Amino acid sequence: MDALYIISAGSLVAVTCGLLGCFLILRKMAMVGDAISHAVLPGIVLAFLISGSRDSVIMLLGAGIIGILTTVLIEFFHKKGNLQTDASIGVTFTWLFALGVILISVFANEVDLDQDCVLHGEIAYVPLDLWITESGLILGPRVLYVSGFVFLVILGFIILGYKELYLTTFDPAFATAIGISTVLWHYLLMAAVSLTTVASFESVGAILVVAFLIAPPATAYLLTSSFPRMLLLTAILGIVVSTAGYYLAVLVDGSIAGAMSSVAGILFLIAFLFSPTEGIITTRIRQKTIKPNA
Repeated sequence: MDALYIISAGSLVAVTCGLLGCFLILRKMAMVGDAISHAVLPGIVLAFLISGSRDSVIMLLGAGIIGILTTVLIEFFHKKGNLQTDASIGVTFTWLFALGVILISVFANEVDLDQDCVLHGEIAYVPLDLWITESGLILGPRVLYVSGFVFLVILGFIILGYKELYLTTFDPAFATAIGISTVLWHYLLMAAVSLTTVASFESVGAILVVAFLIAPPATAYLLTSSFPRMLLLTAILGIVVSTAGYYLAVLVDGSIAGAMSSVAGILFLIAFLFSPTEGIITTRIRQKTIKPNA
């Protein structure tokens, strides 16, 4: 049963992160999730200083607010400062992370307060974090309820806003011409990314969140030129990564998060080499086949 809990939690997070990651990759903002994972530190500290509590809900609220602020600042520096997106991401998360370190050293130096103890969870602990009612009824791992809720929210967001997200991703000029606000939908997408990453940190850990945001969508991108198929492939790959990664960890008696991330990387490498249209090896084979005929 523990295996089922861990695989289910990993799959829920992988599918949720992967669906959003498809949009991030096509918008060339794949590292936003990694930026948020560092930039939320001052939000954690401020939440503690204001509330005086290390309750995870309060910490997540503070981290979520700063996560949204991070995306706003990235876009502000990109638009107003004419910086490349990657430069905007780098500048934003480094100084926010540094601000968090300063706040800890000045105001909370003697408190065990950092990202590792507050947000960066471990997927192996999923079966231990149970939701128990006041009557003593065990409802199962709390992570599954949180991840399931976030998954439904993000799935509903993508379904309801699919046309707007699609147009603002592939043809923002046309979207603007027909009255769709590219700025509004950009911030809605970034808010969804912030919600997903912050909620998932505590569930499975930062390493897996970043891996799920990037690796499955990047792999699917190499395997198809159809965006709907890319979304579907990403979801399937997320489930495969979670399942295969768990059993790999059991086989080698190693880190589950590390194994899942490794499987994600291996699948990307296979697609990179053997993709029917984009693979390096298949492209060379095709070129060698065509040359003699020419």
